[in-house]
Amino acid sequence: MKKIDIKKLHASYKDFDKQNVTVAGWIKSVRNSKTFGFMDLNDGTSFNGVQVIFNDSLNNYEAISHLNAGSSVIVTGTLVCTPENKQPFEIQANAVEIVNATTDEYPLQKKHHSVEFLREIAYLRPRTNLFNAVFRIRSVAAYAIHKYFQENDYMYVHTPLITTTDCEGSDQMFKITTFNFDDLPYTKDGKVDMSKDLFGKKSYITGSGQLHGEAFALAYSKIYTFGPTFRTENSNTKTHANEFWMIEPEIAFCDLDGLMDIEEEMLKSVVSYVLEKCSTEINFLDKFVSNGLRKKLEKLVTSKFTRIDHSEVIKILQKAPVKWEFTPEEGGDIAKEHEKYITEYFGGPVFIKNWPKDIKAYYMKLNPDGKTVAAVDLEVPGAGELMGGSQREENYDKIIARCDQMGVDKSAIDWYLNLRKFGSCVHSGFGMGFERLVMYLTGVDNIRDSIPFPRTPKNCEF
Repeated sequence: MKKIDIKKLHASYKDFDKQNVTVAGWIKSVRNSKTFGFMDLNDGTSFNGVQVIFNDSLNNYEAISHLNAGSSVIVTGTLVCTPENKQPFEIQANAVEIVNATTDEYPLQKKHHSVEFLREIAYLRPRTNLFNAVFRIRSVAAYAIHKYFQENDYMYVHTPLITTTDCEGSDQMFKITTFNFDDLPYTKDGKVDMSKDLFGKKSYITGSGQLHGEAFALAYSKIYTFGPTFRTENSNTKTHANEFWMIEPEIAFCDLDGLMDIEEEMLKSVVSYVLEKCSTEINFLDKFVSNGLRKKLEKLVTSKFTRIDHSEVIKILQKAPVKWEFTPEEGGDIAKEHEKYITEYFGGPVFIKNWPKDIKAYYMKLNPDGKTVAAVDLEVPGAGELMGGSQREENYDKIIARCDQMGVDKSAIDWYLNLRKFGSCVHSGFGMGFERLVMYLTGVDNIRDSIPFPRTPKNCEF
């Protein structure tokens, strides 16, 4: 008999009432008496599993009744609707094939496990309710992102993971080489001779697809990238990782106001889709991880995002009746405590725009005041900064001047600068860390719990 996904049974179990079905999955728990037992089975296609009833008429009853959690089985039996019980249906087993019985060493038991412990066995944590919910939401959110951009006629571009350009100029990129470190070639002046390496020059694992994305936006008008990025930041905070995923749209003939419109529309679309498709998972996380999660997400979908200049935010923070750990200053950056306050002050998401030029990147559009750039960060309640973007500098002479002011090596990005000479136009783009979005959607407070196998300082397991 052909195997049926448990998700399909939950969607249309009444159609299968009194019929024989076959399901396969992993045991969450087994309870048994002398003559019959109950098995909680899940195949991963649905957050909710199915209860299987088995009895001593089965020739392998003893073996089944002593199975541990995590064991894999194939069950064939009669589906019976049970509207009077907690679960809407159950399967009365006619046969249970034991595919693989776990040993007593199986570390997941029917009890609470800390997230710290589960990180140590990351290859098994998708089998827990918490991470089953988190990673299903991650999957659905990824689809929702593609869905939004595809339905709005954006071109999906695969920007390179290996690059020779440092987008942010922050020297936080992983260097790559084919050299044998025990036998390095040197130039006459004692430096490593990169001309003998595979690419003939210094190369890196990308920290952003933005620069390459801009090149495609100036051909297709609207593009987006969605892929892994890497940073060498030696940071052990809850919101930083060395490998993470980024969504980076770039839009031609779009200014800063138009960019904020797109950011707001895209985020609301993704959150709405996740609320619709992952209602069960959201309810579970609301109850056990982050009380008020559903209300927070539903409020975002109906909110009007505030738009305010960075200078005005600083004034609000300076007047606030709060003793800050980091004093807010004109021309300075905004700390986590400030982000939290400002979203609470306005009661919802806030676009902070027109940032001081000295703390932003060379490619951002210089405003007429000569002091700020057309940059914007989106702050959301409970998560802080979720997106960062800007109108890009489209004028060749001005971006050259900015590069010179900031000490940017123009020779490494000459092709990017040339875009300003070859059909340039007003254009804008933003980046959103996907794991930050997953944290916001699920209520988990550590980036290590939003990505299947986290890569953080001193942690590159599995």
